[in-house]
Amino acid sequence: MSATYRALASVLMLIGFYVVALLQLAAVVALGWWLLSVSSGILAAKLIFPLLVALGAVVVALWRAVRATNEPEPGLIVGDREAPLLWATVRELAAAVGTRAPDEIRIVPGVNAAVAEDSRLLGLVAGRRTLYVGLPLLQTMRIDQLRSVLAHELGHYSGQHTRLGGVAYRGRLAILGTVARISGRNPIGWVFKTYAKLYLRVDNAASRRQELEADRSSVLLAGPEAAASALRALPALDAAWGFYMRRYVEPGWSADLAPDDLFGGFAAFCAARQEELATLRAAPPPEQQSPWDTHPPIGVRIAAMRNAPAGVVAPDPRPAAHLVADLAGAGRQLQQVVVDHGRRQRLPWTEFTAGAVAVTVQRQADRIYRAVGRFTRTPDPSLWTVLELSRTNRLGEFAEQFFPEATRREAAQLFAEPMEILLENATVRAGVARWEHSWTGPARLVGRAGEPLDLAEAAKLAVAPQTLDEALARLAGFGVDPTRVTVVERRVTAHDAELIGGIANTKINGVQHDLLILDRGLVLVGKPGRANKGQKRLRKLVESAPVAQIAAANGFLPYEEIASATIRKRIPVKAELTLYDGRTVTVQELYGSELLEKRSRDALLTVLNSVDN
Repeated sequence: MSATYRALASVLMLIGFYVVALLQLAAVVALGWWLLSVSSGILAAKLIFPLLVALGAVVVALWRAVRATNEPEPGLIVGDREAPLLWATVRELAAAVGTRAPDEIRIVPGVNAAVAEDSRLLGLVAGRRTLYVGLPLLQTMRIDQLRSVLAHELGHYSGQHTRLGGVAYRGRLAILGTVARISGRNPIGWVFKTYAKLYLRVDNAASRRQELEADRSSVLLAGPEAAASALRALPALDAAWGFYMRRYVEPGWSADLAPDDLFGGFAAFCAARQEELATLRAAPPPEQQSPWDTHPPIGVRIAAMRNAPAGVVAPDPRPAAHLVADLAGAGRQLQQVVVDHGRRQRLPWTEFTAGAVAVTVQRQADRIYRAVGRFTRTPDPSLWTVLELSRTNRLGEFAEQFFPEATRREAAQLFAEPMEILLENATVRAGVARWEHSWTGPARLVGRAGEPLDLAEAAKLAVAPQTLDEALARLAGFGVDPTRVTVVERRVTAHDAELIGGIANTKINGVQHDLLILDRGLVLVGKPGRANKGQKRLRKLVESAPVAQIAAANGFLPYEEIASATIRKRIPVKAELTLYDGRTVTVQELYGSELLEKRSRDALLTVLNSVDN
């Protein structure tokens, strides 16, 4: 079936979506008329009114979805002055595929490119056209590879794809927007959701066909090698971007720091890891397909490219960065446009990494120090407190909580790894060591002169009473005083915690509460309000502020402070928590409790089981 017929099928099913709404309205009216003829008006009203309310909610959702306008994606707008070669390339490709050039080019953060049009009447009336180009593509691709990507995106608006294709696309957004706005408890909405699934099956098939047709533009205007290699590069770059954000950016971000050149860092990261990126690009592309996929698998697309007509195109191995006059400066401007730094301190990469790792290690050390404080009942535990446990041969008893499967003697030996964390933290806090940034691997600990500092041997010496003095001598040689290295964060907070569930209308020690479940602890919200609006109340709460702020304003019980958890009942949940300070906290879910999401109860049981183990 051609793209035109597939798009026509999608449009006809889109019309059917609205026909379903009219039929349901007619059915409700007919049912109401029949009930009036066979029963009292009061009974008919009681039965029909909820259906009319439900149908009204669907109609409102339909109206809002149809009228919804797409806001431009945040990005850096570049004109002919900033990117003359990029604009010339885009205009050339647009003319070649038979479509008008975009009105605007925006550089965006993601590993992607797209053309969007602010059309009206579900795509029948054309509007302002914007080309989005991901900065990572400009930073890492060759010019001919980027030409392939841009030709593909512009190809979606070529003569091959009829205006019906745009209608089908806008209709898809309208249907998805409508379904998203329908409550899961709306009986009228069930019909729409079933119809939407059927529509997506048909529309996805049309979408996959259009992707293959757009690929033909890539091959024709950039060449088969550039087109295929660009397709292979995209998932590799996406994986690299995710790794870069997780490994290099997020630790410092959670420590209230920000790099002064976020996107320039990614360019440096990719330049330093060329071999790893080449390995990712060389991996066999997936070829399996699901009926719910909007794109064919990359393997299928590459295979189709081999049979597509290729134009006479000379390879252009120059970096795509040449298409923008000052790409590094554009990256810094983009950071100003799309990144909200808040109160974070912006630092050069060397200082950012050093600060990020130092904060991470300090938090790990604080966790150990807090455990030592509970074990020894010391309000301000220090490195000296831990070393004294080793001297008095009590380290194994303390370390059992970290290594529950080991004997006390084995636990003391295994504690060498946590001890190394404490020693690393101690040398950095004493100013005799720092964390050195690297794009090719994790940060490493170095001394004042930049020499590698390996504290693993000193940590092994410190966990045994007979070699402790030698370990202390090494610390003194480094200039570290163990009595001055103490806990910083005496009580774990919800800073940078993740919300994993919530249960409204619970009882904590017999008192009504709402409960938020974080990956670090439980937020106990006292005096929550009316019981019949629990889920709505919880959603409003979590949308009102970051979870750390909500936890600070209410009661926060870190899992770290729970010595044991006894689950008395699983549905509804009833559990007794024993804290290290001797207090007992009872958590009881009621039959009238409401879950923030379906898996909230499972999330609570999972964390309680992990505490108990």
